[in-house]
Amino acid sequence: MAQRGIREFDAKRLLARFLPEYLDDFDYRGEVALIGPETDLDRTVSENPWILEKRLVVKPDQLFGKRGVHGLVLLNASWDDVREYLSRNMKREVTIGGVRGVLDHFLVEPYVPHENEFYVAISSDRDGDTIYFSTQGGVCVEENWDRVIQMHVDILDGIDAADIRSKLPASPDADRMARFIEALFRFYVDLGFAYLEINPFTVVDGKIVPLDMVAKLDDAEEFWCRKKWGDLVFPEPFGRSLTPEELFIKEIDAKTGASLKLTILNPKGRVWTMVAGGGASVIYTDTICDLGFAGELANYGEYSGDPSTEDTYHYTKTILDLMTREKDPRGKVLLIGGAIANFTDVASTFKGVVMALREYRDRLRENNVRIYVRRGGPNYEEGLRMMRELGNELGIPIEVYGPETHMTRIVPLALRGE
Repeated sequence: MAQRGIREFDAKRLLARFLPEYLDDFDYRGEVALIGPETDLDRTVSENPWILEKRLVVKPDQLFGKRGVHGLVLLNASWDDVREYLSRNMKREVTIGGVRGVLDHFLVEPYVPHENEFYVAISSDRDGDTIYFSTQGGVCVEENWDRVIQMHVDILDGIDAADIRSKLPASPDADRMARFIEALFRFYVDLGFAYLEINPFTVVDGKIVPLDMVAKLDDAEEFWCRKKWGDLVFPEPFGRSLTPEELFIKEIDAKTGASLKLTILNPKGRVWTMVAGGGASVIYTDTICDLGFAGELANYGEYSGDPSTEDTYHYTKTILDLMTREKDPRGKVLLIGGAIANFTDVASTFKGVVMALREYRDRLRENNVRIYVRRGGPNYEEGLRMMRELGNELGIPIEVYGPETHMTRIVPLALRGE
């Protein structure tokens, strides 16, 4: 399960649209507007007439918290105030928690005067889910964590066996809160969330209103939930922008049923990986770090799901281009690894790898690149044969191993010569 953060804008839109299916008297309208660098403000107003009718809140919507603490939230503002705030803060560089980034997306919503603030959150683990609730929400929730009620929901028993009402403190709102929490949990499960926090939410005229939200989706649920998610986009973490090469691979990934992922960690690193499979990529990365080469690790990523020869060619070519831009007197290492594939045609993907390696022969030799291969799965014998022959053809050291060799054995061979 990969937890991927979403904007508060999207979390509130999903809440407004789908929670009424689980809670009849929930009538939060989801009046939210997302403003980015290219947003036409006049069009935003025409599409959201409430902007001129109500007092407003504006705040960054870029997957970081403590926005009020950092002085980035404007409350009880007019639209003119919001426009002036945006003119001062759009594209402004700030440091949040030691991470420096640029503010470029903001959430605008109605200002809600209130007295009481509540806290609710749901998080998932391998045994099920845990619900957190407190009547002391807002910025004080961490200081009063001993007052937070925790309720575990077993993965097999489900919410029906949890008896939420009995675990809440006695109050006039207890029944309403129990129904809200139960509905929120069903919403959480059915829409593929991995984490959801509403802090704070309040009650106005008997109605529950979310004020701040943090949410992460399980991207493995995308196949089942994409229609409900709609045009939701997973933003990059604050302070991180994609390189042209990462964007290129992301575009290929979006057009194929396979999986192609690439993150550049250290473009000057000596150790480059091309690993088949998401789980294998984690294991290879851990092994490299365990051997003391974390500072030399250049990239993280994976190719899996039986990518085509052409897609594998473009993926390999991108890595080789990055790898051979700057020379290192110690030479460089490329690890082409993976577990034993279930259905990926190893020979077909290796054809793409071979094409790219041939194209970059001279640059590989100039950079003193050594290549270590370990693979198994359908047609692996043919794939490994191609790689062995390629080493002789190109005059590049390529060591090739099959499924009889432990998956990460090539890592100490390559990095320590063991």
